[in-house]
Amino acid sequence: MTKISDVEAILLGKEITSAKWASLMVLVRVVTTDGRIGYGETVTALRANAVVDLVKKINKVMKGKDVFDLEKNKMEWYKQDFNMSISLESTTAYSAFDIASWDIIGKEFGVPIYKLLGGKYRDRIKLYANGWYQNAVTPEDFAEKAKEVVKRGYKALKFDPFGSYFHFIDKKGLKEAEERVKAVREAVGDDVDILIEHHGRFNVDSAIEIAKILEKYNPLFVEEPVHPEDVEGLRKYRSFTKLKIALGERIITKTQALEFMKEGLVDYLQIDLYRIGGVTEAKKVVGIAEAFDVLMAFHNAQGPILNAVTLQLDTVIPNFLIQESFYEWFPSWKRELIRDSTPVENGEALVPEKPGIGVDFNEKMIEELRVKEEVFEPGEPLWVVKGTWKDY
Repeated sequence: MTKISDVEAILLGKEITSAKWASLMVLVRVVTTDGRIGYGETVTALRANAVVDLVKKINKVMKGKDVFDLEKNKMEWYKQDFNMSISLESTTAYSAFDIASWDIIGKEFGVPIYKLLGGKYRDRIKLYANGWYQNAVTPEDFAEKAKEVVKRGYKALKFDPFGSYFHFIDKKGLKEAEERVKAVREAVGDDVDILIEHHGRFNVDSAIEIAKILEKYNPLFVEEPVHPEDVEGLRKYRSFTKLKIALGERIITKTQALEFMKEGLVDYLQIDLYRIGGVTEAKKVVGIAEAFDVLMAFHNAQGPILNAVTLQLDTVIPNFLIQESFYEWFPSWKRELIRDSTPVENGEALVPEKPGIGVDFNEKMIEELRVKEEVFEPGEPLWVVKGTWKDY
């Protein structure tokens, strides 16, 4: 039995970059009685302090438990936390623990965890770039930055062209959004996929008006076109457009994911390992999606641990579409923290081969990056790429 001796959450941070929501990092470290160490990572934006506190409670529950008992441990936390299935904070804290557990299990066997999840289906992971359009406001800004992304070798890129509009969008906003999308499409050509991020910010009527202007630019998908709780609006949107719909980053249970698939409301599923319950639950959702012929495009907008473990799943699953990547737009310390273990080559990621989640973690950096708490200052929303909450 590989017993757990400690579960610790450590808040790390340094400079703020384009992904403001991810400028901090909640690192979760699990240690066993025989000295094994595993790492997980979880949400920060507006919730870092609450999640750190929940990890302390998970520590009390998991001490003395066998790290291999993934299903049993999850059910034990569910039993203790009455609200786990409706609480992002609880589920995301547990997700990091599950990821760290898998890291230890892979190290115990001396293999990357993809070998324990079904083996390789593909050697290289096709990526789409995100975080690349910091401070882009005008169509010319977006076009120039998009050209730089393509020069790096990416064959797909995602962006939010909607400026400061929220819930409603007017004719001026539609015109500006279309000009941005048109500029990017003309800059990258027809052989590069463009993906349009809506951030779940619009009512259905506004989303439908947006869809009308987007169709001619042939996006690979539109992401969260309506508010995430507006299922009735999503049904209406589905009936008005043939655009492919991607969603799922705010889903925290497999039953939620199932409901969207049963109704045919999603083409590409974007669950995130730090919200869904870690590797254990993510693998189940992938299987459900395969049964519904839904392809996976995991959400991946946080840091190096989540990036690495997501790549481990990408290489295994048959129903893979494409993988989101902020890796080259991370704060540099996040790449240094894993000794650049997951480099991008010509718009693709190589699957890390070291035991566990595949990365070489730099423990020495923890103390220099440790911060006491998350500080929030309202202004430009945390969830937008920095400097883009503007109109022209």
